[in-house]
Amino acid sequence: MDMATAVDEARMIACTSRAADPKAAVAELAECIDGRKLAGALLFCSNVYSRDALQAELAEAMPDVRLFGCTSAGELNDQGYDTHSVVLIGFPEGPFAMASLRFDDLDHFDPQVAQGAIRQLVAQSRREHGEGLHQVALFFVDGLSHREELLTMTAQHALGDIQLIGGSSGDGLSFRDTAIFHEGAFHKDAAVIVLLTSRRPLHVFCKSFYRPGPAKMVITEADAESRVVTEINAAPAAEEYRRLAGSPLSELNAQFFAAYPPIVRTGGQFHVRSIQTANDDGSLTFYCAIDTGVVLSIGEPVDRLAEMDALFDEIGAKVGEIDHVVGFDCVLNRLDAEDRQQAGVVSRMYVANRVFGFNTYGEQFRAAHMNQTFTGLAVGR
Repeated sequence: MDMATAVDEARMIACTSRAADPKAAVAELAECIDGRKLAGALLFCSNVYSRDALQAELAEAMPDVRLFGCTSAGELNDQGYDTHSVVLIGFPEGPFAMASLRFDDLDHFDPQVAQGAIRQLVAQSRREHGEGLHQVALFFVDGLSHREELLTMTAQHALGDIQLIGGSSGDGLSFRDTAIFHEGAFHKDAAVIVLLTSRRPLHVFCKSFYRPGPAKMVITEADAESRVVTEINAAPAAEEYRRLAGSPLSELNAQFFAAYPPIVRTGGQFHVRSIQTANDDGSLTFYCAIDTGVVLSIGEPVDRLAEMDALFDEIGAKVGEIDHVVGFDCVLNRLDAEDRQQAGVVSRMYVANRVFGFNTYGEQFRAAHMNQTFTGLAVGR
């Protein structure tokens, strides 16, 4: 094998299929892999695919490929933003190693048991691969579980100095049926942690494109368990939010929530707490943890394109030449980019920087679960 071929064999694989038929879609992914030995691969798929059919085809066409991933609210692939597709990101055996752990029945998640299992996963990996390697924990969690905060904090505490990065599964904008993919099947009410080990440069990042504006709102009545807010500033939640956003006659839909994201200050930093839906009773359901007494600002956009240029420059300085970026981009970021007619430019940036991944119902970064960020893992060559 000559040097050029050897270098090519060490590079990550990024494949996309837009075939509507699961058999044809999986055949295209298998052709892209072309028999290469993989430590594992990430799989992100649109909710338009039959999950039973897709997992059956994957088992038949790729029986030896360990797959980890989830359903999506949109995909990031060789066209940038995309829908109705399935994305595979393969990590070659040799330069990479992957080990995983799944948590089921998240309503009964036990933090102590989980931390013990995660520490065991890390210890086993270090026994097998030695010290001095780069490690990152990729995390995929059911986007309708309402357990992201607890799971993320628990996992990062157990991981120690290994940074966690990930996204919450979606199903377009239906909010009905999300799932995680692990060990050859789709799982509801589940989360998967994947420990990625490599000598290659690995860099995690998280970027928000909003700043707090002058409008303030205090959550005066909420159900923390369901993430439903019924009152803001002692007024009906939806009506008061719409008034503070300065658009009292606008329809409260996903595009509105994307344009006027609530922002909270925690630990000296600002984080978006996105709204998922406006309910018939005038309440609001949030993507993130929310409770009575929380003070929020209405967010205003910064120059997203300039911020992204700076972000990719920073990534290049950290890892050198980029092999690929595994991207977790909130679905509301995508909607806002489309409304501001920036989606085409953002897509071209993603393509230029080899970003593959999916649109999420929320992003995990270290110990935090957040919304409306572009979060990811950059892998150098």
